Amino acid sequence: MSWDEQLIELFCNVDDFCQSFEPEWNKHLLSCEKKLRSKHMSLSEVMTIAIHFHQSGYRTFKKYYSIFVKGVMKAYFPAAVSYGRFVELMQGVVFPLFCFLQTRIGQDTRVSFVDATDLTVCHIKRSSSNKTFRGMASKGRTTTGWFLGFKLHIVINDEGELLAWQLTSGNTDDRKPVPTITQELKGLLFGDKGYISKEIFEELYERGLKLITRLRSNMKNKLMSLPERILLKKRGLIESVNDQLKNVSQIEHTRHRSVWNFLSNLMGGLLSYTFQKDKPSLNLRDEERKLLEMCT
Repeated sequence: MSWDEQLIELFCNVDDFCQSFEPEWNKHLLSCEKKLRSKHMSLSEVMTIAIHFHQSGYRTFKKYYSIFVKGVMKAYFPAAVSYGRFVELMQGVVFPLFCFLQTRIGQDTRVSFVDATDLTVCHIKRSSSNKTFRGMASKGRTTTGWFLGFKLHIVINDEGELLAWQLTSGNTDDRKPVPTITQELKGLLFGDKGYISKEIFEELYERGLKLITRLRSNMKNKLMSLPERILLKKRGLIESVNDQLKNVSQIEHTRHRSVWNFLSNLMGGLLSYTFQKDKPSLNLRDEERKLLEMCT
């Protein structure tokens, strides 16, 4: 698919959503908020550009907007405002992007994976001088060292589709959001050793979701079916998704100048991933799914 076909398909999806969303949204906006809207660019256009940036391959939004939107795509966005004005408009589409993302959530296939990844907002050595995220971002630690920022907790199915997500401070325990973001799920949930918790296991199991993790060296062996053991070894699937979100969809960078732009960038990146045609997948066959259903 060429870039213009990709852009048109994206805009049609966004515009269909805005046709039903915007009238209801306008009913709840204050009059001063409505005045901040651009008289030229529609909500659909602003949201499309915010998402398409993450599909374009450009590494910085300023270069993407100045060269691509104002240049190559000028015929598609003839009323495009200046770069500075558009950055202001992006702050106002965080809530529409959030709502649109909820319509792009995948279906529960009874096989899901959970993981958390850090979103660094500045180098750890400059953490004391960072003002943009003061009081919100916090120091956390991963296997690669300390960072200042947030944690993105995601759940995907075996087809690589996003099922749920939650943003927390960088020092949040990976296990804390699990009961919340898995409310609608059934079947099997696979995680790493960081998700080991007897309380969470029992809570999830009571509502039909079995949490399966690798054992720590000091833990006694527990019974696990062969299909569960095989799928547990496929947990790298969600790590591939996190890698694509950070390195392809670019949900992480340290150049943010406001919290709202950080959020719009995050929403745009997640939405961009949901439109990706070839997501990482286990490609389970029907007979394999039936076998898993028998196990659960």
